[in-house]
Formats: sequence, C-alpha cells, structure tokens
Amino acid sequence: MYLDFQVKIPTKSAGITRKKIKGTTYIYYAYEHNYNTKKGYTVPKNTTIGKCTEDDSELMYPNTNFLKFFPAEELPETKGSAYRSGCLRAGTYFVLRKIIAEYHLDEMLGDIIGKNSGLFLDLAVYSIIAENNAGQYYPDYAYNHPLFTDRMKIYSDTKVSDFINSITRDQSLAFLDGWNEKQDHRQKIYISYDSTNKNCQAGDIDFVEYGHPKEDKGAPVINYSIAYDGTNAKPLYYEDYPGSIVDVSQLQYTLERAGGYGYRNVGFILDRGYFSKENIHYMDKCGYEFIIMMKGMKELEKSLVLEVKGTFEEDRKYSIRDYKVSGITVKKQLYPSDEKERYFHIFYSDRKKSLEHEAVEAKIDRMAECLDKHEGTKYEIKSGGFTRYFDLIYYNKGKKDEKFMYGRELRDVINEEIRLCGYFVIITSEKMTAAQALELYKSRDASEKLFRGDKSYLGNKSFRVHTSESIQAKIFIEFVALIIRSRFYTCLKEQMQKGGKKNYMTVPAAIRELEKIELIRQSDRGYRIDYAVTATQKEILKAFNMTAANIRTQAAAMNEDLMQIEKEG
Repeated sequence: MYLDFQVKIPTKSAGITRKKIKGTTYIYYAYEHNYNTKKGYTVPKNTTIGKCTEDDSELMYPNTNFLKFFPAEELPETKGSAYRSGCLRAGTYFVLRKIIAEYHLDEMLGDIIGKNSGLFLDLAVYSIIAENNAGQYYPDYAYNHPLFTDRMKIYSDTKVSDFINSITRDQSLAFLDGWNEKQDHRQKIYISYDSTNKNCQAGDIDFVEYGHPKEDKGAPVINYSIAYDGTNAKPLYYEDYPGSIVDVSQLQYTLERAGGYGYRNVGFILDRGYFSKENIHYMDKCGYEFIIMMKGMKELEKSLVLEVKGTFEEDRKYSIRDYKVSGITVKKQLYPSDEKERYFHIFYSDRKKSLEHEAVEAKIDRMAECLDKHEGTKYEIKSGGFTRYFDLIYYNKGKKDEKFMYGRELRDVINEEIRLCGYFVIITSEKMTAAQALELYKSRDASEKLFRGDKSYLGNKSFRVHTSESIQAKIFIEFVALIIRSRFYTCLKEQMQKGGKKNYMTVPAAIRELEKIELIRQSDRGYRIDYAVTATQKEILKAFNMTAANIRTQAAAMNEDLMQIEKEG
C-alpha cells in the first residue's frame, strides 16, 4: 500500500533503480545480493519502495517497504490527505443505514435539519457504535468509519459543538410531529411510559434542578421520559422537564400529548411509581385504558391477596408457564368513590417468595443485631422501621436515667409479611386474563432496556453541555439514536426466536462483530473488504434480511464513492 505523502527518492544509496510500467515509474531497491554459481555473477533481490510522482521526478510516494529499509530518512510532519483511515469499519454502518432508510429518517431529517442532516445522523450512529456522546471524540470515530455527511467529510469537534448549538427546539418538535404522523393511529396499541433522570454538572441550563435522582443523590438532574409503543416496538415521543417535578405529576401532561399526536385507541402500561388516584381518574377522563402495578403491600392489596390465597397457587388451571407464575383475576372497585370496577390480577411466584422471605429474615436479623449492641445504654432508638417489627422496652422511660433494655419481636407483624411474600398485583381498566395482563406488563421490559441502553450503551448517563439549547439538541439526537437502536434490538430478538438464543445476538455483541467487517485501502487507493464475511456475521446479518452479497455490493459502491471523492480532491 502506498502512503499518502511524498518523500525524496534516495540518491546516495546503491541499488536504487527505476522501472516504468503502464505509464507509472516505480522505484526499486536491491536489498540483498546473492552470488549465482551457475551464472557466475551476483543476482540482486529487488522490491518496490515507492512510485514516482507525476510532476517531479525526484519525489515519490513511498510504501511500507521504504519505511522498513530506510528508517533513518526524514518523513514530512504533515500529510496531504491522511484525514481518512486506510481501514474503514463498515459492517455496522451498512446495517444501521438500512434501518435509517427503512424508517425514512434520512429524508425526514433532511427536510428539517437541511444540509447538516448527515452530521446529525453521524452523531446518532456514533453514540450507538462508540457508546459515547462526547463531541470531542467524534473525529476519532469519523476517521475510521463511513459517514452520512456530504462527501463523507470529517468535521472537527468545534464544528460538532457549533452544529449542536444550532439545532433549535422547533426542529425537534417538527421531527416528533412528523415521526408520530407516520404511525398507524387506527391500530390499538399499548404505550409503555417510563422516565429517568440524568446528572448535569452544567451552568446556564434553566431546567436543571435538584430533585429526586435515582443514582447520585447530590447532583442536579434533568428528568427525561419516553413513550414507547410496545405493540410495534418503537419509541414515539419524549419529554424533558425540570428535575424537581416528580414523575407522578408529569404523567397527566404526557397523556394530553398522546392525544395531541392523534393517539386515541391506546392503553398505557405504567410502573408502580405512577400509581395515584388522580392519574387513574385522569386516564378515565381521557378515555385511555391502563395497566399498572400496585404500589407496595397496602391494605387493599393485602386484602386481595388474602382473599384468594390458597385457591390458585398450586392449580394448573392458573399456571402461566412462560413466566413461571400462577395468576388469578378478580373484579372490584379500586376506590370507594369509583363508579367503575377494575380488574385485579393477583400473581404468585415460588421464586419470588423465596427471595422476599430471605430478604425479610435478613432485615429482621440486621435490626436485632443493632438493638443487641445498644442494650443497657442510653441510646435513643429512632424509628427507622424498628417500631414496626419490635416492641422496644426501656427502663425508666421518659426519666433522666432512661435506658434501652431490649427489643421484642412483633411476630404477628413479621408472620403476616412473610405470608404475603411472593405475591404481586397488576390492575387493568379493561377485561383480560391474568396471563394477558402479565404479558402486556412484561412488554415494559423493552422500554426498560431502552433506558438502560440510553445510559449504558449510548453514553448518555450524563449530558456534557452547558446551555439549555445544546441539552435540547443532545436529547433530540439521542432520541433518534434510540429509534435506530430499538429497531436493531428488535430485529436481533426476532432472529433469536427463530434460530435460538446465541451470545453474539445481543446489541453490543452484534455491533462488535459487525465492526470486524472492514474495508482496507489497497495500492490503487481503492477500498475493498479485507476478508470474507464469517458465519457469525452472516447469522447477524440475517436478522436484518441482509446477506454477504449485500455487503460486497455496498462495499463496491462505497469504494466508487470514495475514489470519486479523492479524485475530486
């Protein structure tokens, strides 16, 4: 492979010769001489070390042999066109480009963003492949990957920063309008709605506030939520709101937004964090169905469990084998003031019981150990759950010489909690079986994976920006990346259902494997696939209805584009 810079042809070294082949002058170097006894003279061993430039007979483009045999020669500090690697990792790009075309994301973003829509897509794909959202590392990624930018131009981190700051709120809203307009509003769908928060050590961002973070308790956060179509496995829309607003309060605004996008025949699948009388009544008012997990073992949940306990757990009629649980359904009012009756699905799991029972015993043991340490002391035991499980006995309580003596277990309370281990309750607004309710609720796993993928695999645990505008832009880019990655995940999942579970069919593993499909720049400056597509890569490509022949065809087309770009300078 010839390097893309020029050096002087060695003139002081012996053994330098020139040979013209098809109009190109090649420079040869005799690196070894062997005496041939039959011929009676010395025969040199030659190898090419470069090819002469067209405009100067004293300069050449060296190859790797020149570096080997002339290590002491000075090389230029800058290279004319070394902005792109000689090895492009193209496999994942080909697959993601297919998903982008399938969803027409390139067309939508072209209409909204304009000439920089290619850079927008590159940043989204960069966050998927590199699992990073830091703009300063984007040029490193762009150096050895194909790009969506015009003429595959590699932009600096300064350009990336300027571009992110130029994206407006109106553009993100226009995208959400267009994206949701494309969905089928006649179909009955269940929207899984969930939220998370992200740390932001930032300056001029007006909606970063101290709230209720799930991880770093001392950092200001931004709340971020996604409505996910579990029926069709697509993120639909997102919201960002101040860190001090709790999830349960924000839900009603989200429901209004669903109506604004034209979704009428829908149900919402919600985590227990959204369980409140106001939210349930608001969903009734909007005409939305819902599936929601009950919050903790409150009195209503206890009474429901105790009412059916012992009637279904060991009966095959109520077994839901896919999830290794048993379930039964009862119909009741949720609140005394309710006009409607709800469907309560009570579930029992042996495995869940074992884990929860052990957790209760461990909790009681820790409390008892703590109480034992303070027997006979003046230590004032603050509640912290102790009074729920122990009768605390004091000597001369309320007097100056008061001392804590010991704690006596409240066994009736503990026994009741143990009896309720292994049970959980899901409420639905419409009639369905326990198996159907659990199946729909478990579809939330996709949105859970979406958030986990967002923070872990897209590098978006924290935002690395300093203005409200750039945060809005990063969330916008991130949401488009989630749309693409979600489709990537769904295709792999469907392929595993057909061909069985394999370790390389997870999103991170599949990306690592596809990244091994490389285009190598060869001596004619053309890029070609380094080696044949492997059996593992073929299996992954099958999930996207792609074959090794598709890869070869796309690689050839990309090579033509790159050769044309280089020809045009």
